[in-house]
Amino acid sequence: MVRAALSGRTRIGREPAPYAPYVPAATVVVGSLLAALPIISMSGWYPDFGFVVLISWRLLRADPWPAWWAAPLGLINDLFTGLPIGFSVALWSATMLLLDLIDRRTMWRDYWIEWVLAAVLLAIDQWLQWQLARTMGADLPRTRMLPPIAISVCIFPPSAWIVARMDAWRLRR
Repeated sequence: MVRAALSGRTRIGREPAPYAPYVPAATVVVGSLLAALPIISMSGWYPDFGFVVLISWRLLRADPWPAWWAAPLGLINDLFTGLPIGFSVALWSATMLLLDLIDRRTMWRDYWIEWVLAAVLLAIDQWLQWQLARTMGADLPRTRMLPPIAISVCIFPPSAWIVARMDAWRLRR
């Protein structure tokens, strides 16, 4: 402690980077842009990466953004993923409101509770996408939902770790 104070490398008085408020939204947009990668698949195994990053940021920190940011970010996700306009807007806004409600009702959360909560939200997202595809006339078996759900649940821990590193970087910790 004394050695750090004498070396002049203290963290006291350091403020976040000037671009710090925009990093969470930019990373969610980058996650949504992953849908534009040239991946050809007949089964649609890839998850909604933008939604995974949104949940990772929201479970890590509630303070970087207000709940209304979910609507424009959902619109960007709809434009890049090919979902009908308004699907991600409604789902992401409802997710943010639900997570705000959960934050107010719970006293504590640990990593496992957050992972289960993320798994439930990701499963709801994939189920709603499946229901939307069936409504639009696609004849998809229920088993087509399982790979994206499993991959989403398995991608959440690395996504949460990357988001935590990005948060430390933006706040200069």
